[in-house]
Amino acid sequence: MRIGILTSGGDCPGINATIRGVCKTAINYYGMEVVGIHSGFQGLLTKDVESITDKSLSGLLNLGGTMLGTSREKPFKKGGVVSDVDKPSLILQNIREMELDCVVCIGGNGTQKTAAKFAAMGVNIVSVPKTIDNDLASTDVTFGFNTAIDVVTEALDRLHTTAESHHRIMLCEVMGRNAGWIALESGIAGSADVILIPEIPYDLNKIIDKVKERESCGKNFTIIVVAEGAKPKDGNVVISKIVKDSPDPIRLGGIGNKLAGDIECLMKDKEVRCTVLGHIQRGGNTCTYDRILSTRYGVAAVEMIVNGEFGKMVCLKGDTITSDTLENVIGQKTKNVNPDGELVNMAKKIGISFAD
Repeated sequence: MRIGILTSGGDCPGINATIRGVCKTAINYYGMEVVGIHSGFQGLLTKDVESITDKSLSGLLNLGGTMLGTSREKPFKKGGVVSDVDKPSLILQNIREMELDCVVCIGGNGTQKTAAKFAAMGVNIVSVPKTIDNDLASTDVTFGFNTAIDVVTEALDRLHTTAESHHRIMLCEVMGRNAGWIALESGIAGSADVILIPEIPYDLNKIIDKVKERESCGKNFTIIVVAEGAKPKDGNVVISKIVKDSPDPIRLGGIGNKLAGDIECLMKDKEVRCTVLGHIQRGGNTCTYDRILSTRYGVAAVEMIVNGEFGKMVCLKGDTITSDTLENVIGQKTKNVNPDGELVNMAKKIGISFAD
């Protein structure tokens, strides 16, 4: 067989490990030919591809980013790299001309939606879930998430020492547009005092109450983790900019600095500092857990190809690798934090405030 593989959407640690798992299994175990497609679906539009060999895979297991490059090209939407043609039809033509028996798509929510549309048009698709937000409903864990929370937890450990030394309030803004898993789990692991997530709108006064409560106990510093999609009660998310002609024009960011200013207005005697981790959460080496999970996903994707299980996404349920149909994957709502769930309740019982 001759298969293509692409990575689409935002990068994250573990993509290269997944590519490695797919290609090593396909090439060395099943004797398949693998074509790497550059820059996501954009590469299918322009036939920007390369042949992948076992030698191409050296040094990938721990490496962040993606050796194939990525883009946010959404061929079923207007605009993008090729705007004056029927992009889905062009991609179908290119897949036929390149004689690809299957395309492996590695990506998050947007990628899965695009993959499902091509599967409905008759393309043999197998997809792999990828997002640091961990918000795909069909799988318990997406690779990249554990590396991201490790990065944030280390940052919180470092912020603790300087916050305590200077008796400051330290905010750490992390990714999490609609789902607060990164803020929640890193906040618990990093001993945050306040965690603000999109699923639980916050009350500024409750944050002030938590700071004062800590001061009354002789703790003259406070650590706050805030997801970029967090918003106050009866308020809106903070938008950093709008990128015209982009498939995802609204870019969030700035809630950390806004909140720091809001707190300083109410607590004029306190110094407040904000650290925005941004793309640091996406970069760098891949953690052990994600290296193993990515490899499992990659091997499973090839097994699905061999078994003719197309139009599906690889999933993890408990300790078992399984799969789900792309129709079901995209038909579900994103997996958000349950405000009444076990993790939130556990955090509250150990004294963490969600300012609700």
